[in-house]
Amino acid sequence: MGWHHSRRRPCGKRRWHPETGSPRAAGLAHPPHPFSPQPALLHQTPARDLDKFISRFLQPNRHFLAQVNKAVNTICSFLRENCFRNSPIKVLKVVKVTKGTALRGRSDADIVVFLSCFTQFTEQGNKRAEIISEIRAQLEACQQEQQFEVKFEISKWENPRVLSFSLTSQTMLDHSVDFDVLPAFDALDHRGTSLGAGSRPPHAQVYRDLIRSYHCAGEFSTCFTELQRDFIVSRPTKLKSLIRLVKYWYRQMPKGKGSLPPQHGLELLTVYAWEQGGQDPQFGMAEGFRTVLELITQYHQLRVYWTVNYSAEDETIRDFLRQQLQKPRPIILDPADPTGNLGHSARWDLLAKEAEDSMSALCCTDRDGTAIRPWPVRVRAWGDQGGCSCPSRAPGLRPAVPGDQRLLPRSPPGCCVKSRRSVAALDSRSGPQPQWLFRPSPPRLPPALLLLPGQPPASEPVHRERGSAGVDCVAV
Repeated sequence: MGWHHSRRRPCGKRRWHPETGSPRAAGLAHPPHPFSPQPALLHQTPARDLDKFISRFLQPNRHFLAQVNKAVNTICSFLRENCFRNSPIKVLKVVKVTKGTALRGRSDADIVVFLSCFTQFTEQGNKRAEIISEIRAQLEACQQEQQFEVKFEISKWENPRVLSFSLTSQTMLDHSVDFDVLPAFDALDHRGTSLGAGSRPPHAQVYRDLIRSYHCAGEFSTCFTELQRDFIVSRPTKLKSLIRLVKYWYRQMPKGKGSLPPQHGLELLTVYAWEQGGQDPQFGMAEGFRTVLELITQYHQLRVYWTVNYSAEDETIRDFLRQQLQKPRPIILDPADPTGNLGHSARWDLLAKEAEDSMSALCCTDRDGTAIRPWPVRVRAWGDQGGCSCPSRAPGLRPAVPGDQRLLPRSPPGCCVKSRRSVAALDSRSGPQPQWLFRPSPPRLPPALLLLPGQPPASEPVHRERGSAGVDCVAV
């Protein structure tokens, strides 16, 4: 599934695609996955064998993936060349949203069709029935005219606001991918944003327009699918394997007990755990898995965000981010869309209970029977009035950047650090001293100037360093 979290009920509890209303969009589960190793199989897997478990049970079949990619490329080209041929509406581009973290068996993804008839965010809902009708007609024509190595089925669900289809293996009927086709406003290209390796972050005006246009969290996330995809797809292969493991664990959660946090929130939490745990591309899988589970149990302290795409250097964005980060936790902001908080209004307590149970299972236990040690992820303590309350903090002030007259408190080595690659943060108000969430250990990342203390007074100017777009958002 493309991981943009716009799939939600309008201004309601978090769901996917607020403007669509498909079964997947409305938060209804897909039919049970035909292939699914039993949850007990994961819990009974020794920690040292988790890599083998992922390779044997979770990695998708490569031959099937190649067939799907070939079919999707054919479908995207057909839509691009044939949709609205006799209409003033033009197809600007068709983007398939895949991140390299699909699970074996049944998975899902998105195809986003960017159209010329949308010139601003608020127009994205215009002419939806007409647009979906045209896309359906062209998909049906493609189905008749093209030859596919997979079974191509278009959903017959009557809904003019969304269009879905599935691709199923002809030889492995337990392997399929469900697609949603989503029309969207091309916000990035509209403002001249270039995408690709080494490209610059989007123009600040893109986010100023977004902040002034949105009414519901993540309402226009489909416009940022390329940034959302690139944030994950550029990660090391083993990190994607950990994301697969976390997604598989998440899908084993009992259904019907409440609205669980979105899967994409856990993907981002997994990236955060790896970043803060040292960013080793060949990490221990059991340690990584245990760290993510531990973070889930500490959900009430989570405040995670990145500035690889949007920067607080702009006043409008800075004020909006301050408002977002002062909301009740858990907070996990979409790195591509600051209006989307993937930690809000969900039953994290249910997820935390399952995480507690899993941490005592064999998959999180070492050979000698002791619990696997998670990575050292830091919790920061803040005073009630904002700013670092560590008594060892140097009292002096210094410019945030050369030539910048805005002054910020110094942060001593080993206190309240942030990564230069992200500005993700776990905060705690439980005490005056900085704490480690899991275990004391020398920080693996170099200390850096803390640019956004807790909840600063409204009068305090704040400068936040932009994350490294070349590292955290590499397009392919």
